[in-house]
Amino acid sequence: MKTHELPASSETVHYGYYDHKTEPVLKVASGDRVVVRTVSAHPDFLPEDPDRIPDGIHDILRYARKGPGPHILSGPIDVEGAEPGDVLEVSVEDINLACDWGYNLLRSMGGALPEDFPYNAGRVIDLDRSAMTAEIAPGWKVPLRPFFGQIAVSPPEALGEIPSNPPHVHGGNLDNKEIVAGSTVYLPIWKEGACFSVGDGHGTQGDGEVNQTAIETSMDGTFRLTVRRDMTLKLPRAETPTHWLTMGFDTDLDDAMKTALREMIDFLSNDHGLSREDAYVFCTCAVDVRITQVVNGHKGVHAMVEKSLLPN
Repeated sequence: MKTHELPASSETVHYGYYDHKTEPVLKVASGDRVVVRTVSAHPDFLPEDPDRIPDGIHDILRYARKGPGPHILSGPIDVEGAEPGDVLEVSVEDINLACDWGYNLLRSMGGALPEDFPYNAGRVIDLDRSAMTAEIAPGWKVPLRPFFGQIAVSPPEALGEIPSNPPHVHGGNLDNKEIVAGSTVYLPIWKEGACFSVGDGHGTQGDGEVNQTAIETSMDGTFRLTVRRDMTLKLPRAETPTHWLTMGFDTDLDDAMKTALREMIDFLSNDHGLSREDAYVFCTCAVDVRITQVVNGHKGVHAMVEKSLLPN
């Protein structure tokens, strides 16, 4: 197992889009570890002190081709031996805040309440990395719990170039606050080499991400990338030290919920031997169904089951 490092620059990111045709910027072996530098930035919301701005941000904002979405994504990373139909296991080993600030942007006609906030507003938010808190308004502090909003492989070729906003079968803008350091994401592979990308660092976020952004910030992540040929998935799945998560995405929140629930029933049936009816009953008694986000075009829902409840 080797450890690689991927810096963030205009040559190593794709900005605002996913495309099956995007060429990898790094190649690693299955089982290798990669330290990935990611940046999140909006040109109108940067600190006045230039020393606080991580390397690469100005270069990316000036020179990287901008797609239809807002997310700066480091990668893609080719994983040797990955083939369509396999699964990429992404172990999130470590996450570190790369700077002491983030930003939040409220976009006109975006978010969960566009009719209530029909204007643009943004702010730079200082991050206290020692106390791991951020002050949203005077006296109103929130704990930092960093995670990456975007974790993905290359999308299917038939989709062409797609915006980075909506999550899809390849992963992408999951915005799932449960996927912190120590978690693992499983992504169905659609292209030879998988072509893993990551970005959209969040200092913290509530379920829903209701005003369309969290505390957007630059972060460094350490990932171990492993090709799994013993798994078959239609949609991303995740595990934390305590829970298994299944996911659903749809423009309709009800349909996203149904997909996440059906994925959980499949997981309990296929991986743990329950009949589908028994799995459905188990879900109503023990599985939590939560709204992941409601602001990315495709809304997200995740179902969570405690590992301690699974007898085998």
